Amino acid sequence: MAEVQYLALTTKPSAQLSYTFEAPQATSKPVLVVFVNGLGLPQAFWLPVIAQIKALRQGQSIPAFLTYDRFGQGQTTDRDPQDAGAEDPMHGHDCLASVQDLRQLITQITQDKLGISDVDSISLILVSNSIGCALSRLYAQEHPGTVAALLLLDSVLANSDFVSIFPDPDAADFDPAALRGLPVEAIRAVRAGIRRIFHPDVGSKEGLSRRNLRELLPASDAPVLKGPAGHGPYVTVVGHDFDAFAEESVKMGPPKPVTNLFVNPYWHRYNEGLAKITEVKYSKGPIQAPNAGHFIQKDNPEFVVQELNELLTKVL
Repeated sequence: MAEVQYLALTTKPSAQLSYTFEAPQATSKPVLVVFVNGLGLPQAFWLPVIAQIKALRQGQSIPAFLTYDRFGQGQTTDRDPQDAGAEDPMHGHDCLASVQDLRQLITQITQDKLGISDVDSISLILVSNSIGCALSRLYAQEHPGTVAALLLLDSVLANSDFVSIFPDPDAADFDPAALRGLPVEAIRAVRAGIRRIFHPDVGSKEGLSRRNLRELLPASDAPVLKGPAGHGPYVTVVGHDFDAFAEESVKMGPPKPVTNLFVNPYWHRYNEGLAKITEVKYSKGPIQAPNAGHFIQKDNPEFVVQELNELLTKVL
């Protein structure tokens, strides 16, 4: 298993990013798989996926693998230098800033580890979870024609404030029938709890802000992305297992009936949109990862390996 290394981005030389890199084996063209974290789990949770995909593909072409922890996350203890003096350090920078860092990291790794000076000449596969899916989409939008495939694991609901998923009992047009017999006070409590934890106004320890994410990604199904071969990238959209997620959500407040009635259908519709950010023939999903809650790479790494291997077969 690759050891954690550190580098300074040339755009931010005063800070160190932690990363792991594994060199390609027996490949006829340069392919780099980059794993993009959510807010919750650091890069270490991708390592079992890499170990399993390498074992599965033994004797076949194996691409280069890159994991990293963003500034202020996991084994990257340095904060984003651009956040210095931020009015609210939990909202120090936005997703576009993180995408710029990712671009610079890929550029340097491509040069230093693969000996390739033209970063856009490599085939790039982005595997991401949660808000990492938003970062991957933004990367593909900002750098059209550079991303060959995306594996999106339970994407963040980028255009939602999360609270509005649930009916507002105090709204003028509230219909009690929408609650299907659930107590009004229970819904009020869920809305309040979700606002405290998941609303975009809630910052993050790493300083990555979601306040403008709705403006950056206003639709789940647009824009349609451009891949490197004159068509859209391969896109596989994976959602959580409804039952596993409902069980997981109880720990954060919402009872299972509330999650099953409102959150799971809402998230599935969002994922149906995500499957449309490429042409139909290059799209797969949404599919559900069996027995996996929000953190699919932790709960079911074997499923991630299966889906990633399918994309590698298409790209390599």
